[in-house]
Amino acid sequence: MEHCPTEHRTPNTEYRTPNTEHRTPASLPKEKDIDFKRFILSLIPPAVIIFFFWLIWIFQMADGLDLYYFGVFPRRINGLPGILVSPFIHAGFNHLINNTVPFFFLLTAIFFFYNRVAWRVLLISYLLTGSLVWLMARSSYHIGASGLVYSFASFLFFSGIVRRNVNLLAISLLVIFIYGGMVWGIFPYRPEMSWESHLIGMTVGALLSVHYRHEGPQPTRFAEDMEEDEEEQEPVTKSGNSPQTGSDSVNF
Repeated sequence: MEHCPTEHRTPNTEYRTPNTEHRTPASLPKEKDIDFKRFILSLIPPAVIIFFFWLIWIFQMADGLDLYYFGVFPRRINGLPGILVSPFIHAGFNHLINNTVPFFFLLTAIFFFYNRVAWRVLLISYLLTGSLVWLMARSSYHIGASGLVYSFASFLFFSGIVRRNVNLLAISLLVIFIYGGMVWGIFPYRPEMSWESHLIGMTVGALLSVHYRHEGPQPTRFAEDMEEDEEEQEPVTKSGNSPQTGSDSVNF
């Protein structure tokens, strides 16, 4: 008589129940821990840059120097180094304070919510804003980081709109609530203010928000969107084929 072999199991083989297979190991970090670590890391780049803001300011005060001539002077060769240096030079203590607080808050928000493109946003804002000021602004020394502040605020505001993400829209509204008065800085009502830097920075930030609209958090999926997607799906017949419709479906 033919012998039917029974199922062979290796003694060392581990068999898990469905419950144990789906358990999350206790060693994995929790989501809140990850967000906290990401927040701490987001503080470092703006903190380092602001450290140099203050270090240069202290150096100016200690030696009694006025470094305004390191600023951007449009359409002069000797004004080109100001593209790199001018954000670190400030005309006075109030000027430094007014740039420090929004610079730190806005750049931290960019590194936290848009960490994948944050460095690109920072570098492009830094170089492009300074370069356009050199090309287009009036003939005078332009100093300070306010052009970058306007670029960061504009990027955060318009990113929330073009991405249609609820959390990012909340950040946009917060930016408007706190820094809404900044919009007056793009108008030439004070001769000593570099309104050109503000206007150019705001424009650069808006363009960057559109350019990087597919990077980072994407549009929020609402229940209404889900229902519309279900209604737009083609019904399947018993044979498994979908009937032909007169129009193509569009995915956003």
